[in-house]
Amino acid sequence: MSALSLRLPDSIHRHIKEIAQKEGVSINQFISSAVSEKISALLTEDYLKSRAKRARKKDFKNILDKVPDREPLSGDEL
Repeated sequence: MSALSLRLPDSIHRHIKEIAQKEGVSINQFISSAVSEKISALLTEDYLKSRAKRARKKDFKNILDKVPDREPLSGDEL
C-alpha cells in the first residue's frame, strides 16, 4: 500500500470528515472507497463505449423484434 499526500479545501475536508463519521469509517477508508467507485465508473464507461462501437443496428433490431407485444404491467404504463 502506498501513501498519498493530498491537499483539500477546508470545506471538502469537513464534508469528508462528517460523512466518514456518519458512515462509521475512517477518512482514509472513505476516500479509498470514493476513489475506487470513481475508477470503476470511468472504466465501466470506457468498456461500454468500446462495446457500443462494435454494435450493429441490425442485430439490435433483431433482438427487439423477439420481445412480445403486450400491455405493460400495472404501474409500468408511464
